[in-house]
Amino acid sequence: MEQKFFREPNTYVGHVELKVKDLARSLKFYKEVIGFQLLEQTEHQAVLSADGKTALLTIVQPENVMAKQGNTTGLYHYAILLPSRVELGKVLKHFIALNQPLGSSDHLVSEALYLSDPDGNGIEIYIDRHSSDWNWNHGQVEMTVDPIEAKSILAEAEGETWSGLPTGTVMGHIHLHVSELQKTEEFYSKGLGFDTVCRFGQQALFMSTGSYHHHIGLNTWAGVGAPAAPKNGVGLKVFSLVYPNEKSRGEVVEQLRTLGYEVQEEHGAFITEDPSGNRIQLSI
Repeated sequence: MEQKFFREPNTYVGHVELKVKDLARSLKFYKEVIGFQLLEQTEHQAVLSADGKTALLTIVQPENVMAKQGNTTGLYHYAILLPSRVELGKVLKHFIALNQPLGSSDHLVSEALYLSDPDGNGIEIYIDRHSSDWNWNHGQVEMTVDPIEAKSILAEAEGETWSGLPTGTVMGHIHLHVSELQKTEEFYSKGLGFDTVCRFGQQALFMSTGSYHHHIGLNTWAGVGAPAAPKNGVGLKVFSLVYPNEKSRGEVVEQLRTLGYEVQEEHGAFITEDPSGNRIQLSI
């Protein structure tokens, strides 16, 4: 994993907060299956970490929580980026031992495993190939959906034992269901400062800063015009984007307001919503 994509001057996803139906059930899954450590817990909330210090994921059980609704905007998946292929081999071996249902894909830029939490929230666990091996054409990075070389990945972990998410794990990216792409692309580019680096036809696009393959994925696979999920429904509550400093965050707040988007200050944090109702915290 190349740390340069997750530090200044880049903007990247720092933290994801999810709504779940049963906190105890989700906490068991996230600790025993995914390998998070518990940082802190209250009656309705748990904060999770890979290194015992940095919060990467918060799970919340809202009052009168509703099960996940189909064909709405919101989370497609969030993606946990591991520091090495050995670690991907270790977690794959762990999932096989648990008989955990999995998807997988080689995206040329990365090798990825896919699964869902008990509420159907999508999770990707992946590693990047070195950025020198990515192919770029006219500002667009080449990505595809090929089968992974599972035997080769497992061979990396020969003799190794899985013991949870390793130090050096980061939130690699987030991929969202949105209701349309044109205004959404304007919001993330002219508003938040991301570049479009890959398009999948008229249905999906991928955006980043610093020439990463993507910090944000956006798709209309839940349907063009899909409504937002209910506020107390399972799914994404908010995700944070980390800006290099207060000046750059301030510029983004101004850009958003100029484009006609609301930015609210809540307890010292700046919160906005994309055109599909996905909530974003602007952090530094």
